[in-house]
Amino acid sequence: MVEHVLALAATWTAWDGHPRHTDDRVYTPHKAIRRVADHMVDHFAEFEARLAGEEPLPDHWHASACTTPADLARFTQEDLDEARSRLTRLALIWSVRLRSLSDWQLDHSPGEGWTFRQLAQHVQESAYYADAIGDLS
Repeated sequence: MVEHVLALAATWTAWDGHPRHTDDRVYTPHKAIRRVADHMVDHFAEFEARLAGEEPLPDHWHASACTTPADLARFTQEDLDEARSRLTRLALIWSVRLRSLSDWQLDHSPGEGWTFRQLAQHVQESAYYADAIGDLS
């Protein structure tokens, strides 16, 4: 998923500054990167809390319903470099943690909610945010 998102993001320095409307939301390159990263962080926090026998913290924000002024900024090569570093590191964290668990643990996860395997599959759907912007080459 991260490779796909970053391949699309590599074309976003050509963004014309007009937000893209998808479903009932508005997306920009910065917002797409923010949502992918936040989705990975949010569900990883849930994953780790449940693994430790703790209750996950609920989120109290508007996620993709909110478009901030920062989301509307031009997407530069520096922004792309930052996104590459951030998303690649987050993907590594997920990969390392998932590989540390047995198939049984992935499919019989503690706490309420999706199994850890299902959580990982759900996080892969974060490509949706990047697909909302698409390939701008």
